Order: sequence, then structure tokens, then C-alpha cells
Amino acid sequence: MYAIVEIAGQQFKVQKDQKIFVHRLAGDAGSKVEFDRVLLVDNGGKVNVGAPAIAGAVVSAEINDHVKGDTVIVFRKKRRKGYVKRNGHRQALTQITITGIKA
Repeated sequence: MYAIVEIAGQQFKVQKDQKIFVHRLAGDAGSKVEFDRVLLVDNGGKVNVGAPAIAGAVVSAEINDHVKGDTVIVFRKKRRKGYVKRNGHRQALTQITITGIKA
């Protein structure tokens, strides 16, 4: 059984006991969260598609940890002008474990 759920503006294909990284969520480590914007549920070949979301479907998860992603270097340069700008960015992420899918 898997579901496609929208979490913090992004869509993820999730299954039970799967660990994924999503954009930073509010809540402490160990707290439970529920996502009600479920777009698709596949239960052993029986597919249920929402328009746009399935009414009553919920994906529950537990927050494991808050981490920072890898560094992304932003580099700008204009040739022959002496303009060089270098900047870095680390995205704030949350690791969650999917605990259940209720269609």
C-alpha cells in the first residue's frame, strides 16, 4: 500500500515505515503529525484518485529529527568587470517516519 501525499508544497510517494526528508515542519522531535492532503492511494492494485484530494484520507507520521541539507553554492560572475559573488545555502529539513496510511 502506498500513497501520494502533499507535504509542505511538495508531493511524495510514501509507504508505511518509510523515512523521508521534507521541508522544515513545526513540532519537536518525537511528536506526531498528520497530512490530510492525500492525492492518490493504491491498496493492492485498487487505485483511488482524488480530485484534487481524497476526502477522509490521512497519512500519519512521526518527526524524527530536524537537520540541515547539503551546502548549495550560488556563484555569480560578470566577465571582464571584476564582479564575483559567492554565496552558500543550506536548506532546513525535517526527517519523518510514516506510521500509517488511512484511506
